[in-house]
Amino acid sequence: MIEMGDEAPAGDLRLVGLTKTFGVFTAVDDLSLTIPQGSFFALLGASGCGKTTTLRMIAGLEQPTRGQVLLGDRDIARLRPYKRPVNTVFQSYALFPHLDVHENVAFGLRRRGIREVDDQVRRMLSLVQLDGYGRRRPAQLSGGQQQRVALARALINHPQVLLLDEPLGALDLKLRRQMQIELKRIQTEVGITFVHVTHDQEEAMTMADTVAVMNAGRIEQLGAPADIYEYPASAFVANFLGQSNLLAAEAAGPAGSEVPVTAHGARYSVPADRARADRGAVYLGVRPEKLHLVESVDQVPGGHQHLTGVVTDASYVGVSTQYLVRTGWGSEVSVFAANSGLGGRLAVGASVVAHWDPRHAFLLAREPGADDSTSPVLDEPVGASS
Repeated sequence: MIEMGDEAPAGDLRLVGLTKTFGVFTAVDDLSLTIPQGSFFALLGASGCGKTTTLRMIAGLEQPTRGQVLLGDRDIARLRPYKRPVNTVFQSYALFPHLDVHENVAFGLRRRGIREVDDQVRRMLSLVQLDGYGRRRPAQLSGGQQQRVALARALINHPQVLLLDEPLGALDLKLRRQMQIELKRIQTEVGITFVHVTHDQEEAMTMADTVAVMNAGRIEQLGAPADIYEYPASAFVANFLGQSNLLAAEAAGPAGSEVPVTAHGARYSVPADRARADRGAVYLGVRPEKLHLVESVDQVPGGHQHLTGVVTDASYVGVSTQYLVRTGWGSEVSVFAANSGLGGRLAVGASVVAHWDPRHAFLLAREPGADDSTSPVLDEPVGASS
């Protein structure tokens, strides 16, 4: 781990009852969460959900309407930005075009009156793998290289928390994926708290130890990326973090270790420990990659549940073929079939059976009256054997 300074450890970053209103609009609504010291934390959400406003309140660029921003036991919510042990890396990089890379990175140190900066700058450029680039101007660098310079300029100030505001949004897909790996490597080496704001699900899942999914100024779900993906807490999370098939169903209450449900005249079941709701109106959910297609019910493995339908679309996307299957009640199910070379592609118009292991399904609460046809945001159904 790279030594980032002689200051005492910052402690956890805690947001307590944090609220920000703009007139009658509430951008962040009574937000409370703890970001462990030294973790890579992601705030994930769509535009307008409050994630960037939250970041700006941590940075001191917005004042909270109420609430606290605690770093360890110290409330920094009323401190000016330059007095906070926090630095921010923006999507725009904000490099000084008239300064070379060395002077861009050294800027914060020189501003604080530190004269001997060369060794620190060289160490930072080495950390972000830009050895030998010190005398180039920003215009001579690629977008990924400029982002590395911006990161080095922030880290050289030894912040206790580094804020990343959509830092990879301006990069092309290949470079963005490379930088995802690099950012995680750098965070592991320096060992300080990274708080990353993004609308990109892949970014959040690739880099973060913990993800908070935001919606309308609140946290919908908080946890490890795999836990949120495999067991979402709401229909919003199920379809924001990846895709989900959500089938409107009715649950009769737990029966032993399972929760029986009925959907469109068919009977299904879900393990009780996979049920966020177990009585009344529910969504029965299954991820598209957990569904498998066969040509007849006889081919469905024992213990699996299934539904029948017709292939209405097949899209080849390299690692998988993505199918849409129209069910007997008119909704479409998404199925992602890995292109492993072990089976042929199914033709549009083919009659198929979609099956899944009930241990990969989940139940979510559903507003009474909401169903497949009235939920255009949802990718819809998944069921079990009838």
